[in-house]
Amino acid sequence: MDRPQYKTEVFEGPLDLLLHLISKHKLNINDIPIFELVEQYIAYVQMMQDDNMEIASEFLEMAARLVYIKTVSLLPVYEEAETLKRELTGELIEYQACKIMAKKLSEQSGGIDKMIRLPQEVEADMTYSRLHDALELYTAYVNAAGKKLRNLPPAEDSFKEIVEKAVVSVSLKIDSIYSIVMKTGRIKVFDIFSMAKSRSELVASFLAVLEMAKNNRVKLTGENEELSIELNFDENNGETDENGKEET
Repeated sequence: MDRPQYKTEVFEGPLDLLLHLISKHKLNINDIPIFELVEQYIAYVQMMQDDNMEIASEFLEMAARLVYIKTVSLLPVYEEAETLKRELTGELIEYQACKIMAKKLSEQSGGIDKMIRLPQEVEADMTYSRLHDALELYTAYVNAAGKKLRNLPPAEDSFKEIVEKAVVSVSLKIDSIYSIVMKTGRIKVFDIFSMAKSRSELVASFLAVLEMAKNNRVKLTGENEELSIELNFDENNGETDENGKEET
């Protein structure tokens, strides 16, 4: 077989060369005959080597890629080859579309990208002549000062309200409520909430009642506003500790 003859051309990359071979030999870009394409591509690269042309590494990388696709295509199970062919086909179609669009943009530019000149000096009066009213100047100043202030840390007064608020402990509130129940025998839940002097104490009171009821330290009787807390004597059944005192 005679060695294929090619006209030496400069290609932007391996995809550009592949598109040239596909167009030259009228191959179907959507169903590339990989065996024929590999032979043509390698023959062209070999010709470039024989002519002592500088070959970019990306051309050799594409040659290795094509040989690998050809190799796996010879295997009994060649699903990988089909996948690799689809990837190569997608790259070629995308590159072809980019070349078409680049050509159209070049035609529309009308050659303006070829016009080069040195920067021209322009004589102009640089005196600012616009007049502003006082409100416009004040607004501009406030906006400029505001940008600077936004980069500063918050003022100490911003944290004063948070830091000065006392946080009421739930455990301390449990002890307080339990002491009241021990003395009075019963207290309404509504009265416990009414004694709260802050939102933090109110939340702590609510959590304390839930915790005491969960641990069976007290029992809840009644409904709605009459809901009360009483000591839960059923928990210990009158048992005494080692000192002979009745457990509570």
